[in-house]
Amino acid sequence: MQSLQPNDILTRITRYNLIRNQRLVYIDVHEALHGQLAGRFVAVPNLINLIARQEYQGIGATESEALQNCLSKIENTSIEELFPRQANSGNL
Repeated sequence: MQSLQPNDILTRITRYNLIRNQRLVYIDVHEALHGQLAGRFVAVPNLINLIARQEYQGIGATESEALQNCLSKIENTSIEELFPRQANSGNL
């Protein structure tokens, strides 16, 4: 893609909604169009402005594989555990 810089990453996103214990978490599956991600597809649980810690993100060669990898990682995890906690000093 001519308009992008070499280090830019451009992804196409498919969004899924996970409702767990009456709370909503989005899972965005990113497909790399330009640049390099951890895999061809990466599934990232998020709350719009807060993304899940890396150990809960799924990677796969297909969208379905990345989503399944992510779901297996968060299967027995509460929503609160998915996201980084802010330290007392204000740093993440």
